[in-house]
Amino acid sequence: MPSLKEQLGTSEKREPVIRDAITVLDQEVADKGGLSGLAIKGGYRVVQGIRPGFVRDVVTNLLDDFLDAMDPLYQEAREKGRPAGAYLIENKSRVAEGLLSVTDRKAQKADSGVVKKAYEKLRPMAKGQVEAAAPRLAHLLEKHAEKTG
Repeated sequence: MPSLKEQLGTSEKREPVIRDAITVLDQEVADKGGLSGLAIKGGYRVVQGIRPGFVRDVVTNLLDDFLDAMDPLYQEAREKGRPAGAYLIENKSRVAEGLLSVTDRKAQKADSGVVKKAYEKLRPMAKGQVEAAAPRLAHLLEKHAEKTG
């Protein structure tokens, strides 16, 4: 079975995946409450305000790395005959670690001090937030990738 990057990163599916990923991000931020939610929403507004289309550019630039990070779980689901979305949710901690390893590397190399500062402020709570996003990420994967189980 082709990798996630082969399926979603280079074909006509790339653009719809990017749009849906931005929607997932917007929904996850909008759903946050409490003090941590205020911090997340504030950080997201800062990042959105860097320049028009910045979030879209970030998602576009991170997509291949995110697909690579999620591919081992996708392939495991296929090998076990399990639906990829359900498998992703069951392994949400591994998903979070994989995706955050990508953003950690990128944040270290960021040119913008504003981006680095916002990321450093939000990073301590990021794993739990990414884990909470697992159902929406699973739905995105099920919608666009080849079925695994």
